[in-house]
Amino acid sequence: MLRGLYTAAAGMITEQRRHDTATQNIVNMNTTGYKQVNTVKRSFPEMLITLTGGDANLPTKRLGRLNSGVFAEESLSMNVQGTLMETKRNSDFAISSNLIVNDPQTGQPVPFDASGKWVRADGTITFQPQAYFTVRDAEGNTRYTRDGHLKVDGTGQLLSSTGSQVLDNNGQPIVLTGSVEQFKVDEQGRLINAATGDLTGVNLGISIIDQPNQLIRQGDGNFSLSEEEGATARMMAAADNVQIHQGYLEGSNVDASQATIDMNAAFRAYEANQKIIQFYDRSLDKAVNEVGRV
Repeated sequence: MLRGLYTAAAGMITEQRRHDTATQNIVNMNTTGYKQVNTVKRSFPEMLITLTGGDANLPTKRLGRLNSGVFAEESLSMNVQGTLMETKRNSDFAISSNLIVNDPQTGQPVPFDASGKWVRADGTITFQPQAYFTVRDAEGNTRYTRDGHLKVDGTGQLLSSTGSQVLDNNGQPIVLTGSVEQFKVDEQGRLINAATGDLTGVNLGISIIDQPNQLIRQGDGNFSLSEEEGATARMMAAADNVQIHQGYLEGSNVDASQATIDMNAAFRAYEANQKIIQFYDRSLDKAVNEVGRV
């Protein structure tokens, strides 16, 4: 009997996490550059149930396999393009990219699905590389973000919406010499002198993450690379299919309809597991207080 109690409890914990993830997606639907998160569920290893005691002459004592519950294994971000929204602010930027990866066997471009991944016949998963703004936080750590809502402080430093320094392609903080109204950037991320139309020699630091699935959320729309996985980042090259849009922001890529469905489904599943635990509680109460009394 207690096996079912543990299984239902594991289901409640899993559905609570799934509900929290769906709620997080809904809350951040209007957050600039937010990437939807999906909860991955996995069942515990199955157990082989056998009969103990009883008739020793039975041909088999195996009763079958029993699933011992489910758990939320991890939360995966969907690092794919969000919708671009025009703001007409010189300090707002959005990245649009469609980076191509060729299949080493055929030499043809990999057909990524809507979630930005491709699964080969042998089960190998390839993720589509993504481009990010490169920033440095107050502790000196390099972070990556799609939030292009930038601002300029009193010293001319270009900062992210959370106050981190925006870096150039050499890893140095960008400092503007003119007013924000004269702040111009072309589609390749190169800063332009608005008065003369000449290039300033400074480029926005756009990092290409070849394995975006290895990014770790740090809060406030910032990500870091997983050092344990050996993840690396490189600066955008001229051949990369990446464009910078000044006067635009990238909206979240949350599917509002699917997030609402996931939230309601998680709530109903949580409620069902709760009813099962209540049933076991009543059964155990009778076993202890009524049957045991006899």
